[in-house]
Amino acid sequence: MALTNIRGLYPHLKQDGVYFNHAAMGPMNILTQKAIDVYVKGRTIQPIDPFAQYLEWSNLLKENLSEMLNCTPDRLAWTDCVGNAMNMVAQGLEWNKDDHIILNDLEFPSNVYPFLNLEKQRVKVEIVSTENGVVSIEKIEAAITPKTKLISISHVQFLTGYRMDLVRLGEICKKHGIIFCVDVIQSSGVVPIDVEKMNIDFLAGGSHKWLMALIGLGYFYISEELQSKINQKYVGWTSVNDMWNLLDYNIEFREGADRFQNGGHSFIGVVALSASLQILMQIGIEKIEESILSNTDYLINSLSELGYNSILKYLPEENRAGIVSIKLDNAEKLSEALSKINVTVAVRQGILRMSPHYYNTKEDIDEFIARLKSVL
Repeated sequence: MALTNIRGLYPHLKQDGVYFNHAAMGPMNILTQKAIDVYVKGRTIQPIDPFAQYLEWSNLLKENLSEMLNCTPDRLAWTDCVGNAMNMVAQGLEWNKDDHIILNDLEFPSNVYPFLNLEKQRVKVEIVSTENGVVSIEKIEAAITPKTKLISISHVQFLTGYRMDLVRLGEICKKHGIIFCVDVIQSSGVVPIDVEKMNIDFLAGGSHKWLMALIGLGYFYISEELQSKINQKYVGWTSVNDMWNLLDYNIEFREGADRFQNGGHSFIGVVALSASLQILMQIGIEKIEESILSNTDYLINSLSELGYNSILKYLPEENRAGIVSIKLDNAEKLSEALSKINVTVAVRQGILRMSPHYYNTKEDIDEFIARLKSVL
């Protein structure tokens, strides 16, 4: 699909604005919108309750998502958000006094609070310090002890955009027998992910950012080995094998990851993500990554010409993804000024964060820079 045709699918590009905030909320395209309209229409006229059809859509979406993550569909399950997925692991594992968890100080809270909550069980949570927006694998490895049971990290950090070498970190975890958890909400749909090659035991993401669908539908991958260690604390009618034998009350869990789906999930979210993901997969994640990294480099260089050095300016491409951040004393005021001229970026922790997607062009970035100059 040609880029000009792709850009025609996104109505917001026809407005007089610049949207560089995919790291917060991705805009939907017209095909996704039409799919949602069909779903809504089906809920207002006959048939009102085509539940079997929804399950087929759900299974098909898992097949597509599994292709993107290099796993089998039975290893995937739906959730509402990354935080609840991480809580399932945190609360499902058996913890002993002084068990050790390693995190870092750049993580989004969804990947921190579920594990900090275990401190009441006398689990030790170590938060490794970062430097200049970089999460050091060497520091993480140095923090490992014989008691280290789990390491959780974001593939791409929400604040600085730093991309972790998951292959290398996954090898370290495998070597030490450590459970490896990864938050991919800022990398899914941006860069290639391979749970086998990266030795990932658990992975969680959402559909409303770079995958450009609806908020409220998340997903997770869990390996068979890790699933066997989880004591499932929450159970619902769809967790069991014979779920339509409604009055049997026989808790025989389903064999796949869908045992953790305790009831009806966001079917409208499934519909939206199905439509959006089809476009991304037609293009190919490798081509998307190439386009995003090209935009990232161009934006970093353009900002440098204005005297603003991005946090990751001097790092190689393999440690970047779609986020470009700069430290500013007046980030909030600058963001407000940009908003008044229809430029959407984000401010997090006093840092101005820009996140163009694959369909953005150098001309979009030039327009952003021109408008940025106008408010400086």
